[in-house]
Amino acid sequence: MIRNRTTATLLTATLLAALSMAAGCTPASSTAPLPTVAAAEVKGVPLIPLPAMVRPAEGRFVVDATTPLRAQGDAAGRVATRFTELLGRTTPLRLASGKGEGNGIDFRIVPAQAGASPEAYTLHIDNDGIRVEAGDEHGLFNGAMTLWQLLAGPQVVAVALPAMRIEDTPRFAWRGLMLDSARHFWSVEQIKALLDTMATHKLNTFHWHLTDDQGWRIEIKRYPRLTEVGGCRVPQGDAGRNADGTPNRYCGHYTQEQIRDVVAYAAARHITIVPEIDVPGHAQAAVAAYPEHGVVDGPTEPSHNWGVNPYLFNPREETLQFLEGVLAEVIELFPGPYVHIGGDEAVKYQWQASPAVQAHIRKLGLKDEEALQSHMLKRLETFLEARDRKLIGWDEIIEGGLPPQATVMSWRGIEGGIEAATHGHDVVMSPGNTLYLDFLQTNLPDEPPGRPKFTSMQKIYAFDPIPEQLQPEQRRHVIGVQANMWTEHTRTWERLQHNLFPRMAALAEIAWTPLQRKDYDGFLARLPVQLQRYRALGIAYGQTALSVAMQRQDDRAGNRVRVELSNPLGYGDIRYTTDGSVPTARSPAYTAPLDLAVPTELHAAAFFEGKPLADRASRWTLDAAALLSRTDKTLAQCPQGGRLLLRLEDDNPTDGPRETFDVSIFNPCWLWEGAQLQDVASIQVRAGRIPYNFGLLREEEAKRGFRKAVAAHGEFEVRDGCEGPVLASVPLPQAPDADGFITLDAPLRSAIGGSADLCMTFSGDTRPRMWVLQQVTLRTRD
Repeated sequence: MIRNRTTATLLTATLLAALSMAAGCTPASSTAPLPTVAAAEVKGVPLIPLPAMVRPAEGRFVVDATTPLRAQGDAAGRVATRFTELLGRTTPLRLASGKGEGNGIDFRIVPAQAGASPEAYTLHIDNDGIRVEAGDEHGLFNGAMTLWQLLAGPQVVAVALPAMRIEDTPRFAWRGLMLDSARHFWSVEQIKALLDTMATHKLNTFHWHLTDDQGWRIEIKRYPRLTEVGGCRVPQGDAGRNADGTPNRYCGHYTQEQIRDVVAYAAARHITIVPEIDVPGHAQAAVAAYPEHGVVDGPTEPSHNWGVNPYLFNPREETLQFLEGVLAEVIELFPGPYVHIGGDEAVKYQWQASPAVQAHIRKLGLKDEEALQSHMLKRLETFLEARDRKLIGWDEIIEGGLPPQATVMSWRGIEGGIEAATHGHDVVMSPGNTLYLDFLQTNLPDEPPGRPKFTSMQKIYAFDPIPEQLQPEQRRHVIGVQANMWTEHTRTWERLQHNLFPRMAALAEIAWTPLQRKDYDGFLARLPVQLQRYRALGIAYGQTALSVAMQRQDDRAGNRVRVELSNPLGYGDIRYTTDGSVPTARSPAYTAPLDLAVPTELHAAAFFEGKPLADRASRWTLDAAALLSRTDKTLAQCPQGGRLLLRLEDDNPTDGPRETFDVSIFNPCWLWEGAQLQDVASIQVRAGRIPYNFGLLREEEAKRGFRKAVAAHGEFEVRDGCEGPVLASVPLPQAPDADGFITLDAPLRSAIGGSADLCMTFSGDTRPRMWVLQQVTLRTRD
């Protein structure tokens, strides 16, 4: 008998129309009329990741407080418990006791077909109820997460679900996310919150980066100084000093009891944790704790620098035994099959300069330092294999010879993965230019600190982890895909959530959904429902990608401006106003560039199905003053600035919001292309000063440049083109003002009647502190 309720969600209509469209059929009938949704408005099933197969059927089933949830057996009972907990935290919907009779929700472990993935499941909805079935507890849990997605969203107490059958299985066995806890430390509660969200995305591997130059975050009982010394650093600049001048230490580590708790929490959500202990590089925190296992004599301290630092573990026998002691405790804490051994960015300067290490290379009969790294990792692989663990490392472990059974995580593009798979090694694809989530989501000014070479949702979604170059028999070695969240520039939990979401949705789909089922337009149609789920989970997802970007072109007279609007994700329904009001779905639609008079206050928002995507509309004041001013976020970088552009934050205050600056750390230089200089008398700059805290390789050091200072403390200098004549210059003070900034006015040396490409620099060495531009303003004669 069909259960009829008057209360249903809009999701009912959306899902029903979506299923019907996907199958090429007419929406199924039901006992009550449902709102219609135009086919053009719904593309694909509103689930993320998109299931492998969805077959719509006739009928529907209403879930409400009278619906019983039943689970057969212990495994199904555990899944039902997790499902009920998640549903209770994210919706007001409460299900009846599992002993209830009649139509309801049933979780079942059933015999699986031969060769089926243990993560596969089926979900069947008809007039008589809902059945989630799988051959393994993991698969049943995945089915429960799909059912949760169908029930989450609008805050109601009853949900009408259209009849359907989902048969689902993942594309890849390794669906991973890496979090760096070494640079910035994340609490156990935050780690658990992240694991919860991973589970709802059907991600199953949490790669935990626990050691690096800047911090050692895992308790090793036989080596307590690793956390006592290596678990604390003193940040550079003002953030590293308390008000009384004493060091402000940044500390944090996980006790073994906490790690066991997190591992159990992950396992209950069918997530395997892969710990990373970096060898032989990224070792400064460990060497600070136990200098005898380093190469350079004398003490050091955990690094306050980002970038690549030169400290390496010593390759001698005593240090290998030390590392084996560390791994022995790691193995006891993490029961998963893999231990990540790092192997990346291990610059060999210290080994090359050490007579003892060079003698050791000759004694072992090795070719060079790369072969020595391979020798160390092969030794550690033997140790791990003897204890039923597998070694995985970054793609640098290929250099010098791969350990025999090693799995490669390819981060420097996909080339390392191709090479490893070609030689029969398993591979996890994790290319930095696509799947590094510390890269900004958009090129908008209000993105938080990170690497402004932004990684768009479109780029992530389009990535196929299996390269075309591989032969069919080699492709099976690509066991999965992973995104990495490095945290040098991610200081707060809010910022971490911004960087991860909603891009995690795209990661989930490339990891789970069959390649032929992927469709970016369909993904965009499903994403707004996913945002509702994020809100239910309390996730502070990033707003920038959901907002509106604006590009302007000023006319020479400065009384009109041509404006182009777009949404970074590609949503096409953009509404705008010029009367100061907030745009609504009835506001004018943006269809072509706008020609606006100055002054104008422009508001714009992207919409989907009549609802705004971002929490707030984008706003710009287009007046005469705005046309004469640019910030570091809206200026270009000079060509000689080099490749490493970063969005950095100020070093104070110790806690709370800080200013951010776009700057190329190799040769800081800002470019205002085509600046109109008619009637301009001077160029005013507002600038701050921040520590230069970057470790550079020798070849990178050669690229670092700056203009030599003429004045005692250098000068702010403006040229016509980056190598052209000086247009304006003003001496810099010895130090910034009390607020950490300076405002200087540089008069033009002669009147200029046309336009110029203003190239702006601060002379003087960028170390130990560098001036960074925040805003530049053209000041007119009147």
